Amino acid sequence: MSSSPKYTEEFKIEAVRQVTERGFAVKDVSVRLGVSSWSLYQWIKRYGIPAEKRLALEDQAAKLKRLEAELKRVTEERDILKRPPRTLPNSPGEVRIHPRPRAAACGAYAVPCAQGASQRLLRMASSTPIGA
Repeated sequence: MSSSPKYTEEFKIEAVRQVTERGFAVKDVSVRLGVSSWSLYQWIKRYGIPAEKRLALEDQAAKLKRLEAELKRVTEERDILKRPPRTLPNSPGEVRIHPRPRAAACGAYAVPCAQGASQRLLRMASSTPIGA
């Protein structure tokens, strides 16, 4: 559990008013209210401006964050599309599986009709030469 107390927004706004409108020193207000000077300065940064302007700034910050996330996603998608394909047709060690084997590719082996490419490959590997 956190040992630091949570202050309400009204409390923070009133503490900021004591500094901005009434002219008290930050140190005096922080000691009197029992908060750190750093916290009070953060509250002044956040609540020292009018509510309408503060809400507009928060909306702009949220919109900026959303747009940056969208830009990152779109940039990644573009980069993926720019990449070359993983396997090149002329690369060594590539196994190409065709939907239908060509008659010339079978040569002396009889390959019974199989439904999928993986089944054809397995049957081709296990078949025996014709006439043997």
